[in-house]
Amino acid sequence: MPRMPLFAIAALTPLWLLTLAVPFGGLWVVFAFLYMGVFTLLLDQFVPMVLPDAPEGAEFPAADALLVALALGHLIAFPLVVWAIAGPSGLAIWERVLLALAAGQWFGQVSNPCAHELIHRGNRALYALGVTVYATMLFGHHASAHRLVHHRFAASLDDPNTARRGESFYQFWPRAWAGSYLAGFRAESARRGGKGLHPYAVYALISGVSLAVGFAIAGVAGLLVWLALAVYGHSQLLLADYVQHYGLLRATRPDGKLEPVDARHSWNAPQWFSSALMLNAPRHSDHHAHPSRPYPALRLPARGQAPYLPYPLPLCCTIALAPRRWERLMARRLDKWQTEL
Repeated sequence: MPRMPLFAIAALTPLWLLTLAVPFGGLWVVFAFLYMGVFTLLLDQFVPMVLPDAPEGAEFPAADALLVALALGHLIAFPLVVWAIAGPSGLAIWERVLLALAAGQWFGQVSNPCAHELIHRGNRALYALGVTVYATMLFGHHASAHRLVHHRFAASLDDPNTARRGESFYQFWPRAWAGSYLAGFRAESARRGGKGLHPYAVYALISGVSLAVGFAIAGVAGLLVWLALAVYGHSQLLLADYVQHYGLLRATRPDGKLEPVDARHSWNAPQWFSSALMLNAPRHSDHHAHPSRPYPALRLPARGQAPYLPYPLPLCCTIALAPRRWERLMARRLDKWQTEL
C-alpha cells in the first residue's frame, strides 16, 4: 500500500468510528474500542510486515495536510466526546465507559504524535496548531520541554523524560511531568530574555479555556471528564517516552560533555500498522537524529546500530504498567545491548 494512504487510513479510521459512536452508541462504540485496543495489535502480530524506508530525500506534500486534518479532528472530537460521556447523550453507562477508553486511546496514540509532528514543522501556523492540541490535553508545556530540553538532553540524567533503569512508570510519571514543566519554563525564559508574552501563559490560557468549555458542556461533570480525558491522553505520551528511552544513557566524554545522541539511545519498533497509526513515532532513533524530518520519511536503523523493543510500542507501553513484568522483560535486553556497545 502507498505510504500516505496507509497513514491516513490507520489514523483517521478510529476518528470516524468515534464520531459515529457519539450519536449512535452501540456497536460503533464497540468498534472504536476494539480498533484502538485489539485490531491494531492483531494486524501487527499476524501480518508481519515492515513498512519499507522511503527513498532518501523523498518528499510528501500530503503529510502536513493529514496532520492538519487530525489536529482539527481532535479539536472537534474532544468536546463531542466530553458531551457524550458527561452530558445528556442518552448513552448507557457501559457505552460511556468504552467511549472514554477508545477516545482516550486515540487522543493518546494519535493526537499526541500529530501535535509532536506539528511542533517540529517550520511553519508558525502549524506549530501553533500543535501547541493548541497539546494544551487542550493540559500538556502545552511539552511543546517547549520537548524541543528545548528533551532533544538536547535525551538519554541523560539531565532529561526529565528519560527513564532510569529500574524506575517504574509510576515513579517516572510525576518526576517527568514536574521536571519537564520546570525545565521547559527555564529554557523558554532564558531563550526569550524577558521579551514578549511567555509561551507558558499561552499554554495556561488555552488549557483554561478548554476546561471552561468542558464546564459549559456539562457543568462540573463535563469539567471533570475533560480533565480525566486530558490526563489519560497525555499520560500515554509520558508512557511512550518512558518506554522509548528506558534505561539508555549517553556516556560522558573526557571534557565533561555528553556524547552526541545517536541511534543507540532510543528503543525502536518496526511493526507496520501501529507505526502508521502513530505516525511513525516508533521510529524514534531517526527522529532524534533528524528532528525536522517529516514522519513518512523516518527510517529504521539497522538492528546492530539501535535497540529494538520486543513487541509493538503500544503493547510494550501496556506491559510497562506492570513494573515487575516490565523489568523482567527489559533487563536481559538492556544487558545484552549494553554488552554489545
